[in-house]
Amino acid sequence: MARITCLHTAQSNVAVFDVALAAAALTGVTLHHEVRADLLAAAEREGGLTKQIAQRTAEALRCLCDGADVVLLTCSTLGPVAEIAADDASIPIIRVDAALAAEAVKDGGSVMVLCAVKTTVEPTRRLFEAAAQATGAEVSVCLVPGAWAAFKAGDRDRYLAMVARASDDAMRGGATRVALAQASMAEASNLLPAAQRPLTSPTVCLKAAATAAATVTSALRPDAPSVT
Repeated sequence: MARITCLHTAQSNVAVFDVALAAAALTGVTLHHEVRADLLAAAEREGGLTKQIAQRTAEALRCLCDGADVVLLTCSTLGPVAEIAADDASIPIIRVDAALAAEAVKDGGSVMVLCAVKTTVEPTRRLFEAAAQATGAEVSVCLVPGAWAAFKAGDRDRYLAMVARASDDAMRGGATRVALAQASMAEASNLLPAAQRPLTSPTVCLKAAATAAATVTSALRPDAPSVT
């Protein structure tokens, strides 16, 4: 059994990832959750990811390595810290949007990436533009106005509706792929017809994390059942 431990900055993302795991139909995988809303709150107060917040996030990620096969950072604002923490970690530490970026740009074209939190825009832009260098995709990153205020006010239905509308507008505006940068946005895809649904990070990322976890477990426990 492969164990993926998630570091979230929103309690609601626990259910989002549990649902995504079921939807991905992965077997031999268990999810464990840690919520640190204080880290994103600090980044919002500071206007972005500071050195001190990065250090606190890296410490939290490393602490979660005990007993896990993979640690998954599900906050896009804090995403770059996963790469820093992974340098001296004993197991893979993955940022939630890395696999999303690779999937979104793989066929080139015009890719629209939607964010809800202002502090997520620049780390998301850097990640997707780096991924696009190999495929020639044209990447645009857009903030959904007012969406995060609705989320923080507890109006989840309005939040998801705003994200879904922005995704639909992007497709109508000529985007060949739309990606929702933040895990909290994922359920907005269910509000759209199947052919128009954007890419979301939880399912894409969990598949990548499960593959990484399988590599770890097979190396440490050769007789362990495979993840499928």
